[in-house]
Amino acid sequence: MLARLALLGFGNVGRSLARLLQRKESELSEKYGITFSVTGIATGRHAAAIDPGGIDLNEALRLVENGQTLASLSRAEVGDSLAFVRSVPADVLFENSPVNHENGEPAVQHLRLALERSMHAITANKGPVVFAYRELTELAEKVKRKFYFESTVMDGAPIFSLFRSALPAARLISLRGILNSTTNLILGRMENGEAFEAAVSYCQQIGLAETDPSGDVDGWDAAIKVAALVTVLMEIPLLPQEVERTGIRAINANMVAQARAEGKRWKLVCSAERDGNSVRGRVAPQLVAPASPLYHVEGSSSIVEFQTDTLASLSIVEGNPGPETTAYGLLADFINAVKER
Repeated sequence: MLARLALLGFGNVGRSLARLLQRKESELSEKYGITFSVTGIATGRHAAAIDPGGIDLNEALRLVENGQTLASLSRAEVGDSLAFVRSVPADVLFENSPVNHENGEPAVQHLRLALERSMHAITANKGPVVFAYRELTELAEKVKRKFYFESTVMDGAPIFSLFRSALPAARLISLRGILNSTTNLILGRMENGEAFEAAVSYCQQIGLAETDPSGDVDGWDAAIKVAALVTVLMEIPLLPQEVERTGIRAINANMVAQARAEGKRWKLVCSAERDGNSVRGRVAPQLVAPASPLYHVEGSSSIVEFQTDTLASLSIVEGNPGPETTAYGLLADFINAVKER
């Protein structure tokens, strides 16, 4: 089958997805019977392009990476992001706009409109999962399409699809882990004698942290990931504002040195645990001993430990992810959505 693809967002992740699609093109066709054409690309700073006949991905990548706009590739007038979703001829929307921790917009609108237009809706944006999971899931079922979001937590690691397909009837009791790569790298560099500010600057230089790093260091990114996991896997709606949250700004060199002297390490630990019909979510720095799997998670790697009513402990570790691993999660969702249909 031929799938027409629209890419909303063409930053590091969107461009990595474009390259991955090119690299996997033969395999998609030979193994899954899937061919594709990218009919639309929308960016925040480099305009947008719509071409029902297909956009040259190599040229789109060249233009954006040279600071030019995509306007020359477009055969239609394109307005804002909603106008793009409303007009692009596509079967699948990859929604990769920046996350909004307050209400998930405009990504929620993007995905809702895509589903209403009978597109599969695939996103790496955590906001819609937290703020509109039930609405978008029910809408997807109604129009017989898929709303998938594997890349929202731990990039390409199969967390949501694991519970969706490989762990039927497993009830999640609690989770614990390191879900924010930036803070883990910052704390690790502080253990090697680097000042907090210098460690943050390094993460910004390599593209791991934003110009404003507050989303990471103040725990908001971790809190919204906890909220997403709880909302989907425990089926209890939880907002990031409802997660107890303490960031790592108060961790100083003396505290790091004292921890090392005791054979322990500071980690920004995420956790959630059922309490009757409710759940308590928490993000906070904790001292971790060598006996814990969290102790050995280095650099920008992540880990999550699950306790279910059928499995006492199940852990997933992802080593030093990047845009390519996030792109893989999007690709996997695409294959599964089309294949399942």
